[in-house]
Amino acid sequence: MKMRYAIIGTGAVGGYFGGRLAHDGHDVHFLLHSDYDHVLRHGLQVFSCNGDFHLQHPNAYSSTADMPQADVVLVALKSVNEALLKTLLPPLLKPDTLVVLIQNGIGLEQDVQQWFPKLHLAAGIAFIYSSKTQAGVVSHVGYGRLNIADYSCPDPQRIVQLVADLNAAGVEAHRVEYAEARWKKSVWNMPFNGLTVVLNTQTDKLLQNSVTEHLIREMMQEVIGAAQHLGVQRIDPSYAEQMLEMTKAMVPYSPSMKLDYDFHRPMEIHYLYTRPIQLAAEAGFPMPRLQMLEQQLKFLEASTALSL
Repeated sequence: MKMRYAIIGTGAVGGYFGGRLAHDGHDVHFLLHSDYDHVLRHGLQVFSCNGDFHLQHPNAYSSTADMPQADVVLVALKSVNEALLKTLLPPLLKPDTLVVLIQNGIGLEQDVQQWFPKLHLAAGIAFIYSSKTQAGVVSHVGYGRLNIADYSCPDPQRIVQLVADLNAAGVEAHRVEYAEARWKKSVWNMPFNGLTVVLNTQTDKLLQNSVTEHLIREMMQEVIGAAQHLGVQRIDPSYAEQMLEMTKAMVPYSPSMKLDYDFHRPMEIHYLYTRPIQLAAEAGFPMPRLQMLEQQLKFLEASTALSL
């Protein structure tokens, strides 16, 4: 069966993964907000280290009410907009629609499942370095993997086909275990997103300084310890070293939270910090360094809001 895809959040992530699927000939429908008029006139341009492409006439919409029902919905909204899914999702859903949350953090699927108890959900764990550089333009400079972790989908074949479609479209994709995947991504996300904001820097600078490299290593161990206390099996202290070596090999990079802060957008503090810290505390594992980072981020966000 050829699946129909809907993309909620056609930005740096949704624009890339959805664009790859559309470029490969799949039936893909894109929800846009500020870029809608531009994409309608000029299409969607992706500049990628894996090959540039341009979608001249993508299926573009400004409202999900106008979109057809989909077999798979890829959600690439920032998690600060999570509550919008209560109204965005229903027009797209069939009884067997799979919704994949390509978002950062812990606890996303639990909340969406509470809003839609019968919804088939999966997590999309993206390893990609891309940004939306201007209206209708995505710049992809590194990586580009999308792992899919089942959360509540009763039909494993739907996930098998999604992974196969992504790979055929030039996106490296794998099926992975849910809790392990979410927490392993947090090992990188929690130290680097917040520290680049509070120290006003990029990833490479943090690792070129022995003090901040040591701090990142300690923060990573906090995340690993929290995951272990919450029952994640295949994660141990050596994973931090893997993440550090991977980051040292990257081009200098500003994570999504740093870009959000620089452009005076809300930061994804709740699902990236508050929620995992709370869950770890409930399991009897404190995260003092990351809790301090969370508090610093909340201070900066409040200060920015007051200055606007």
